[in-house]
Amino acid sequence: MLLLTGRIGRPHGVRGLVTVEVVTDSPAQRFAVGASLIAEPAGSGPLTVTHQGWSGKTLLLGFDGVDGRDSAEALRGTELYVDSDQIPPPDDPEIFPDHQLIGLSAQRLDGEVLGKVIEVRHGPGSDYLVLSHDGREVLVPFVWAIVPEVDLAGGRVVIDPPAGLLEL
Repeated sequence: MLLLTGRIGRPHGVRGLVTVEVVTDSPAQRFAVGASLIAEPAGSGPLTVTHQGWSGKTLLLGFDGVDGRDSAEALRGTELYVDSDQIPPPDDPEIFPDHQLIGLSAQRLDGEVLGKVIEVRHGPGSDYLVLSHDGREVLVPFVWAIVPEVDLAGGRVVIDPPAGLLEL
């Protein structure tokens, strides 16, 4: 399964660096120097990372063969992917990469199905599971008090939402 890790934005400087909108749980690993990323549109890649740095909160990447502002500009809008088979499982059994959570059924403690996990959002203070619930998206803080069980083998997360959470 291909996992979206980022989208290339505007060029940065004249040496071929680009800004990247990060949409992965582990940018340091996914965009490490030497990493090969699948690009969409396909004619743009694969892209091999030659530089990784930050300008404030903005990720800057350089790629093999992208040596100037014009070639960097040509990559604007390119989506960057990795194959989930290339991601090693975490050492900690309480850490779940995004791709393991997306698609799981979300259920209450009593087994009532609330929807599916369609996305994981990483906020500054907490991560959130995005559920498809009653035809809309609901953000559920991914903390043990609210999500006491993640059952990968059973294909579900158990949610104990506080009053009003699903109505917001």
